[in-house]
Amino acid sequence: MPDTDVSTEKPAAPSAGKLGLAALTAIVIGSMIGSGIFALPSQMAGKAAPIPLLIGWIVTGAGMLMLAFVFQTLATRKPNVDGGVYGYAREGFGNYIGFTSAFGYWASAWMGNASYLVLLMATLDHFLPGTFTEGTTPAAILGASILLWLMHFLTLRGVQTAAFVNTIVTIAKVVPILAFIAVAIVGFKMGLFSADLWGTHTEIKGEPLGDTLTQVRNMMLITVWVFIGIEGAAVYSERAKTRSDVGKATVAGFLAVLSLLLLVNFLSYGLMAQAELAGLPDPSMAGLMAQQVGPWGAGFVSVALIVSLLGALLAWVLLCAEILRIPAKEAVMPATLGRENAHGSPAAALWLTNGCVQTVLILTLFFESTYLGLVLLATSLILLPYLWSAAYQLLLAVRGETYEQGGGRARDIVIGAVALLYAIWLVYAGGLEYLLTAAIFYAVGTVMYLWARRESRQPLFTTAELVIFVVLVAAGAVGIWQIATGNIAVFSD
Repeated sequence: MPDTDVSTEKPAAPSAGKLGLAALTAIVIGSMIGSGIFALPSQMAGKAAPIPLLIGWIVTGAGMLMLAFVFQTLATRKPNVDGGVYGYAREGFGNYIGFTSAFGYWASAWMGNASYLVLLMATLDHFLPGTFTEGTTPAAILGASILLWLMHFLTLRGVQTAAFVNTIVTIAKVVPILAFIAVAIVGFKMGLFSADLWGTHTEIKGEPLGDTLTQVRNMMLITVWVFIGIEGAAVYSERAKTRSDVGKATVAGFLAVLSLLLLVNFLSYGLMAQAELAGLPDPSMAGLMAQQVGPWGAGFVSVALIVSLLGALLAWVLLCAEILRIPAKEAVMPATLGRENAHGSPAAALWLTNGCVQTVLILTLFFESTYLGLVLLATSLILLPYLWSAAYQLLLAVRGETYEQGGGRARDIVIGAVALLYAIWLVYAGGLEYLLTAAIFYAVGTVMYLWARRESRQPLFTTAELVIFVVLVAAGAVGIWQIATGNIAVFSD
């Protein structure tokens, strides 16, 4: 249970300047459609054959749909809880768990932003061959840094301005994806798709794909990556004109993006042999378009990806700042991170967030970094926030809290249980390497929590929270040892 200083009572906020259903839905879609869908064909081909791929998507689709329902239900039943994944974790399990949820979400977001910038510069290399290579050359890092800070100053102009731009960009980047789907439907060859349905003969870089369970497990973190952002509307719950719009935007955005992902992924297997498909450089959709319609197709997809990345980067810069702002108002993050400038933007939170992105960009010059490595690390960091939200939904339903008038309790118990099992499965599927690396981030990040609690003169930990902190520190220590001995390679896939 949360500490006594947790309160869910908040005065009603005026609707002027708030975000409506269209803007919230655009945030969800814009957050999810970033780089993942454009790199999906090769990344999935390197992990699974068509039938294991189908099984994996069924698991992911069901699990993520349950998570979408979790955020929809919580937005309706707990309208006074702000901050999405942070607010639900804190309300259900206390201040420190709330902090881990906010911190994990924030760290995942800015790590993802770094991956967006790396892929964006690699995509620009299509137009300036040899200049940016894989997005980690000095020229690429300089270009990415300039773009990062331009985005930073745009966001400082205010959430409303940035949200409007995000809506326009979201529309602009969906149209080229639909064009690729149309081309893929025309060029689809069933013989290529069905050549090795179970992956028993296909080898990727000389290595077999493994059994069905191995293939499904290996693709899990990638499928989570393409869905990260499903909770975007919930994070903005405090800024919504109507709280019910949060749930509607979450489910509508999920269903729209799921349809696009499935079409792009499965149609790709009918355009090129799987081993060849797995060898395409990112963004692999560009290589497929070039094969189908000629060299101009790669340029067309590259432009679309640049637009998509700019939109996703903007959406996630907004989310990064927002997930820090609300905890800072509740003595879970340092108070300075909650202060807003004259335009209503949390300026300090933006400076800290984009400073972290800049640091990772510089580090890519010294590590053997890859876009996929950054993606997998970002994904591992967000698993805990998803788990806490699912657990809170289940806790409410089991206790009967907010169900005094009946209605949907049994259904919500099932939804919460399935979502929680899915979140636990993701932690397992992610593997020990990423779990230990994430623990390092959480353990070090706790400094921010200790600062906030001292600053507000609040108790540091309850007994249960102290146990959790000790476990995180121990796991982080093991992770550091594994990195030092070369058993874990940070930022590489």
